[in-house]
Amino acid sequence: MYSFEQLKMFVAVCECGSFSAAARRYKRAQSGVSQSVSNLEIALNQTLFDRSSNMPRLTAQGEALLPIARSILLQQQRLDQKVMALDADEEHELVVAIEESLLEPELISQVVAIGEQHPMTNIELISASTFDIKAMVSEGRAHVGVVYSDGKMLEDTEFATVGYNRFLTLAAPQHPLADKVALKDSDLRNYRQVVQRSSSGKELWFSYAISTQVWYANNHQLLLELAAQGLGWVIVPERLAAPYVEQGKLVVLDLAFEPDGWLTTVDVIQTRRYTEGPVRQALLHILEKALASKQRL
Repeated sequence: MYSFEQLKMFVAVCECGSFSAAARRYKRAQSGVSQSVSNLEIALNQTLFDRSSNMPRLTAQGEALLPIARSILLQQQRLDQKVMALDADEEHELVVAIEESLLEPELISQVVAIGEQHPMTNIELISASTFDIKAMVSEGRAHVGVVYSDGKMLEDTEFATVGYNRFLTLAAPQHPLADKVALKDSDLRNYRQVVQRSSSGKELWFSYAISTQVWYANNHQLLLELAAQGLGWVIVPERLAAPYVEQGKLVVLDLAFEPDGWLTTVDVIQTRRYTEGPVRQALLHILEKALASKQRL
C-alpha cells in the first residue's frame, strides 16, 4: 500500500526536476527520496520515471498518475486544515449580509481576506437592503449584518455603531430642479422621485417617498442609473454618486433644509442564536475597521 509520504516525494521530484532537488526542498537525503519513489512504484506496480539519463523523466504512466497524486495530497491538506479548524472551534460556515449601498471594492477586499486567514470556513456573502438584512439576522438566516441604524433594537441580536454614510439629493443636469437654489421639500414633491425599497416594501427612514409621483428600485445603483436618464430625483450615498457627479451625469440639488446632505449611522448587527467563533470575531474586526474609514463628520 502506498503512503502520503511516497506521493509527496513523487510530486516533489516532478516539480523540482530531480531527486536531489526534491531532497533539498524537504531537507531529506537523496537516497531517501529515491527509495520513497521506488516503493511507490512497487506499490502501484507502475514505472513512474525513466531513469536512463541523468535527469528523471516521467513515463506515460507517471504522467497519467501525477494529477491524481496532486489531488490526493490537496485533499489531505484540506483534511488537516479542517481538523485544525475544528480544534480551534472555527465555524463551519458564516453568512454575512451587507447593505447593498455599502458594498465597495475596498470593503469586499477586506472581507475576502477572511478567506485567506480561515480557508476551512465556508462564507456566504449577501447583498441586500437594510430591512431585508435585519430580518435575516433576526430570524437566524444570517450571522452578521451591516445596516443603516433606525434606533430600534431587535430581539436575539447585538449591534455596534461602526461608522456613518452621507446621502445626497441628486438629479440629472437637465432636470427642472437642477438649477434652482434653496429648494424646499414642497419643491421636491412636485417632481417624480425614484426611491429605494426593500423586497418587503419598506423604505429607509431618511429617503422615503414624499412625491406624488414615485418609481421604486431595489438598489441604489439602479436609482443612480434611472436618475441619470432624467427619470426623477433621488437620494443616494455620496460615495456611489461621486462618479456620476464628476462625469456630469448628475448634479447635487441645493436643499435649504439639508445643505450638507443626510448623515446616517452604520451598524453591524449579529445574531445571538449561534455561538460566536474566531472567524466571526475576525470578520467583525475587519468590518469595523473598514466601515470606520467611511466616517466623514
